[in-house]
Amino acid sequence: MTRARVERIGTEAQPLAILDDFAPDPDALRRHAAASDFAPALHHYPGVRASLPVDYLETQLPVIAAVAAEVFGRTGPVTVVDASLSIVSTRADALTVAQRLPHIDAFTADRIALVHYLSPQGGDGTAFYRHRATGFEIVDEARRDLFFRHLDTEIRHGGPPPPGYIFGDTPLFERVHAAPARYNRALLYRSWNLHSGAISPTNPLSADPVEGRLTVTAFLSIG
Repeated sequence: MTRARVERIGTEAQPLAILDDFAPDPDALRRHAAASDFAPALHHYPGVRASLPVDYLETQLPVIAAVAAEVFGRTGPVTVVDASLSIVSTRADALTVAQRLPHIDAFTADRIALVHYLSPQGGDGTAFYRHRATGFEIVDEARRDLFFRHLDTEIRHGGPPPPGYIFGDTPLFERVHAAPARYNRALLYRSWNLHSGAISPTNPLSADPVEGRLTVTAFLSIG
């Protein structure tokens, strides 16, 4: 069984599973991406997406299920909510307010996020945050209303964050953990963690799968 290196995120100590050498043939994934048609992403993702090879999930889901059982205690069936090849490519000055902030992908313990890095140059990883006003590092259903009320008040009275990707501490959020990108490295974490791509101001934001920040992003429900 593939075993994950486990790190703990911030003071709430949520698990982060790090799997190096995740896919058996990452170069084939890059060749597939280079021949794919990418289109603007939905659901606030700041870039473009394309379909995965048909065998990707068949190969990797058993690995994900084993790690989810080991690290998160989720032993039920795995349902794929969404999965695609993804490239962050939206210009910093074109980001919506939501895209300039850390975010949560879901609010329940069964939801697990996957990021699989496929850029040989490594590049930008993933960062995790604490909301200063509430102290929240995770936002579950019980915290949801309070978190968004605070955030809405802060933005209405203090103004939105300036254009650009969040990269480090801000007046509203403290970065509490960062996972560097590495070729063929995968991260698994609960979707309720406040997180964001750690997109450097020097990132050229290329939508070319050969040059850009190519990843697989997936959202899973694991019983």
